[in-house]
Amino acid sequence: MRHIGLFSPNQNPYSETFVQAHKQGLKDKVYYYYGSGFGTKLEGHPPIASSFKKYKLKLLAKLLNKPLSFVKQTLIKDSLKKHQISVVLVEYGIHAHAILPIIKMAKLPMVVHFHGFDASVPEAIERCNHYKEVFEYASSVIVVSTVMKQMLIELGCPAEKIIYTPCGPRPEFGAVRPLFSTKQFIAIGRFVDKKAPYYTLLAFKRVVDKYPNAKLKMAGDGPLINTCENLVRHLKLESNVQFLGVISSEDFKTHLSQSIAFVQHSVRASNGDMEGTPVSVMEAGLAGLPVISTNHAGIPDVILHNETGLLSEEHDVERMGEYMLQLLDNPTLAKKLGDNNRKRIKDHFSLDKHIGLVQKAIDEAMLMKSP
Repeated sequence: MRHIGLFSPNQNPYSETFVQAHKQGLKDKVYYYYGSGFGTKLEGHPPIASSFKKYKLKLLAKLLNKPLSFVKQTLIKDSLKKHQISVVLVEYGIHAHAILPIIKMAKLPMVVHFHGFDASVPEAIERCNHYKEVFEYASSVIVVSTVMKQMLIELGCPAEKIIYTPCGPRPEFGAVRPLFSTKQFIAIGRFVDKKAPYYTLLAFKRVVDKYPNAKLKMAGDGPLINTCENLVRHLKLESNVQFLGVISSEDFKTHLSQSIAFVQHSVRASNGDMEGTPVSVMEAGLAGLPVISTNHAGIPDVILHNETGLLSEEHDVERMGEYMLQLLDNPTLAKKLGDNNRKRIKDHFSLDKHIGLVQKAIDEAMLMKSP
């Protein structure tokens, strides 16, 4: 069995379900490296080097007049050799740029998976030298939206290296059966600029003006949570909006079954940050709910306006509120859109399809570039 080195800058935070999917879904044995620099760890294993080995390498670096990065690179390279890693999959272009010297030292083939901010934030892109070395070395570059594909082509990535595949929803969401019997909306995601949760609240205020008993449940955490809590108090929506915090997938499925639509007002942030294709949007779709969102990044790749959901332009709060009211006024339409959404996600954006394309990229990398 081949061994894959899966690299991520952080240990699988709750919002990164795709990391878990790659760890569990790929057919080869996966060794999960997370963190950066001397903080790099290998999940389920002891530290990648003892203090004594670090000391010896630092002494060697000093004798050879090598930078401290030589020690870090050697430690990780030796770990890759010890565990017989034959190919590397790196989550995020920024992380691929950071560890590229190590991968080159190890002479391993590399597949890079871009996700959102790494392809859209100008400052991050410039810091990574526009990914020139990453694009040149990588066997394949995976993107999660057609917008992202075009962005990377414009940065200089060869089109023939790019593989388009959104991450895909967890299949258990297909068992959810929404009732469409309540005036409740559900939103889940980090409270950050690109998800603009305050716009969702402003749109929902229009709903409450007509339906005083309507509910909005918002799950997740992030730097804008306090701002949104204050906005709820200002708009006098305390009895209508519930902040759930970080929830489990089981709780998410329960809230989906009790709601009439999934809502999210994604926008491009002032620093350029954009979504990829949000997994929560696809999971809501596979659960059979319509999605009310925006024409942003990969969302219109999966949600078809007036067929599987309703999409407004970024910052158009009034239109989003109208769409929320439209479904409350017509639950039959909500169910029709939800049924269409389930079928489309199941047919075109399954997790199995995504994992299959990632696996194919890894297989081809092994053929193209031997260690």
